[in-house]
Amino acid sequence: MSKVLVTGGAGFIGSNVSHRLLSQGHEVVIYDNLQRQGTKKNVAWLRENHGQGFSLIEADVRDYPTLQEAVQGCEVVYHLAAQVAVTWSVSDPREDFEINALGTLNLLEAARSNDPPPIVLFTSTNKVYGGMEEVEIVEQETRHAYASLPRGVSEAQPLDFHSPYGCSKGAGDQYVRDYARIYGLKTVVFRMSCIYGPRQFGVEDQGWVAHFLISSVLGRPITIYGDGKQVRDILYVDDLVAALELAVERIDVSAGQVYNMGGGAENTMSVWTEFHEHLNKLLGHEVPVSYDEWRPGDQLVYVSDTSKAQRELDWKARTSVGEGIEKLYRWVVDNKHLFQ
Repeated sequence: MSKVLVTGGAGFIGSNVSHRLLSQGHEVVIYDNLQRQGTKKNVAWLRENHGQGFSLIEADVRDYPTLQEAVQGCEVVYHLAAQVAVTWSVSDPREDFEINALGTLNLLEAARSNDPPPIVLFTSTNKVYGGMEEVEIVEQETRHAYASLPRGVSEAQPLDFHSPYGCSKGAGDQYVRDYARIYGLKTVVFRMSCIYGPRQFGVEDQGWVAHFLISSVLGRPITIYGDGKQVRDILYVDDLVAALELAVERIDVSAGQVYNMGGGAENTMSVWTEFHEHLNKLLGHEVPVSYDEWRPGDQLVYVSDTSKAQRELDWKARTSVGEGIEKLYRWVVDNKHLFQ
């Protein structure tokens, strides 16, 4: 078993990654400033399941000396810590840059100072591809769709950073990739679509699948920005964790590579015109919503072509949209107290 660092390890994806690693017997160090909603509750859940089996460093990725010390002796680093909302990046682009771009550079420099350097896995975003205005989109009855990308967007899609969030995550994305080329670090970039699942405290500007489910169960208001026909491929968190594990196992293949990571063409859904049907079925009644203007940086369609990950990592999404939404719904219903 190895020593592993998970930055953002108390967040949604981080707590799921940490749980899997701890269950496998790894020595896990969680590095998190515990500022995001739900992070302290996720730490409590990890303590309930694993006791003192992990160490927690409550610190920020902008704190280079502390981060450098945390990386020491680690064989693998999952760099998940980030500012994750486009809306927040628009209102405070400086802090967004410092967390996502500078924080990632700090992590890479901390890794480079190790001998040998650890494997570094970085969760990037589909926002690095921007609005993809040159890609033709057609409007159908319940969704927008690509006119000629049946498998979705591949890693060959030109980069076009859109929004301060897209710029900061895109800068981190390219630094991680380039540290493999220039310094020989074993780094892997996952450009993620919409990830969802348990331990996700979704809010209006991030984590929309969980946000809609939580709001529906608790009777809170829901606002749809745009026409609700925006389409995303959604990936259940267990499938993402499996992909991260495979990237480590196959590091001789994955080092220096970029993978688009999502549910793929088989697991797409429009954010309301189709999603609300799942909600109505689970709750047994129609869920009321209001509508507002489109938000900046919101793609009409984004679907990941996951062929490269399937080919090189022997990975595919195993949780269907219906199955995953029902699993998350059951978790929300069973844990209403977490959202009060």
